[in-house]
Amino acid sequence: MTIDVVSLAEQLIACRSVTPADDGAMELLTRTLVGLGFTVDRVDSGPAGAETPNLFARMGEGGPHLCFAGHTDVVPPGPGWVHDPFGAQRAEGMLYGRGIADMKGGIAAFIAAVSALQAERPLKGSVSLLITGDEEGPAQHGTKVVLPWMQERGQIPDFCLLGEPTNPDALGEVIKIGRRGSLNALITVDGVQGHVAYPHLADNPIHRLLPILSALTMRVLDEGNDHFAPSSLQVVSVDVGNTATNVIPSQAIALLNIRFNTEHRGEDLVAWIRGCVADHAPDARVEASISGEAFLTEPGQAVSALSAVISRHTGRMPRLDTGGGTSDARFIASYCPVAEFGLVGATMHKADECVAIADLRALTLIYRDYLEAFGL
Repeated sequence: MTIDVVSLAEQLIACRSVTPADDGAMELLTRTLVGLGFTVDRVDSGPAGAETPNLFARMGEGGPHLCFAGHTDVVPPGPGWVHDPFGAQRAEGMLYGRGIADMKGGIAAFIAAVSALQAERPLKGSVSLLITGDEEGPAQHGTKVVLPWMQERGQIPDFCLLGEPTNPDALGEVIKIGRRGSLNALITVDGVQGHVAYPHLADNPIHRLLPILSALTMRVLDEGNDHFAPSSLQVVSVDVGNTATNVIPSQAIALLNIRFNTEHRGEDLVAWIRGCVADHAPDARVEASISGEAFLTEPGQAVSALSAVISRHTGRMPRLDTGGGTSDARFIASYCPVAEFGLVGATMHKADECVAIADLRALTLIYRDYLEAFGL
């Protein structure tokens, strides 16, 4: 059967799959993929009664093996919508709905692309899909869990295409071939509360926190490299919980984030933060978490073929980029090369999220031709 991309996208939008809910999205994909000849496995994970829905589907055996990765979960719709966020409404050439850009439209386009090529001839090699319901949330029981499951069963692909909305304004602008790493750090400095008129009876933790932050923010982490902008440390919160002007607080807390490139490893940056803190406040506490390491997929045949297909359909030669936030590509990169290309993301996470219907159809053609260019 041949899948109509707009119809499938509309059905996915109608699933109110706000993280961690699924609302039938995985079952819809399972029925559709089984109908195309895929073998589908559910790899749900997480606490009993609150498992994250995950799906791995594969058609074919042997190589080449191309995997498409994506997520069905969406962020809450929020206020201010003119169009029903789960109504899949069409208006003036646009399709509206929460998640249509990020990234139910990409999933629909890839499945429609497989069906279009399959209708012409038998596919060669293998094509698979890794779909999770936990990307917009903590992302601890989604793609991160499915990948080792795939590895144990010999299902790791030669290349993975992630369908995130990579284009800022027009289809064909950007392929992402890497992402910056991200870490958060919470610094807590304890002191002794007291009256400001009697500072010798108190210990002001702010006076020790400020030089810590000064030392951290004054360092130039790096100058960037051929594929990445310079790493950036940003202090995002400083709090002492004090509403009085005559009280020295007992505690000062700072929260910071570092978006770092491939010049660094997260654990090295955490060690540096801990060292700076110890220099100024040996008893202070540092809680750090690394949500993803920086990675780069070196441009090669798979990326060049994708660029050529995109250029042929859009008239634009896509820029190879590593900017923006994190994605599940940070997990995939540890197992196989990965690149990201999808729809225009200008409205993702906004009220009245939408994409051009023409872009949905064009992305389907791009994915279809990329399957063929990949050797499938």
